[in-house]
Amino acid sequence: QVQLMESGGGLVQAGGSLRLSCVASGIFFRIDDMGWYRQAPGKQRELVATITRSGSTNYADSLKGRFTISRDNAKNTVYLQTSSLKSEDTAVYYCKEYVRREGSSYISWGPGTQVTVSS
Repeated sequence: QVQLMESGGGLVQAGGSLRLSCVASGIFFRIDDMGWYRQAPGKQRELVATITRSGSTNYADSLKGRFTISRDNAKNTVYLQTSSLKSEDTAVYYCKEYVRREGSSYISWGPGTQVTVSS
């Protein structure tokens, strides 16, 4: 079993920043692609950013320049540095990882961390 746990969310004023972290624990061979998604109240979950094991990144067009995804393979951790936060960034942020275990790849999600941006 693999468990993901996000941290770093909270309440921040508009224009501020937060650094989110997601660490994987359990028994697995390695983690391939990692990503961040978010879901605002009444809206569908949407892509924020993804990063491959080798470090190639992909961002939602609307977030380029404000959010930065990174990872530390040795720590099985993915980060999301946010900046210039806006009220519309308020959402629950989830990490999603492709975990390789026993010869197969499994998708794992964390429980989410709340980010609230006050205007």
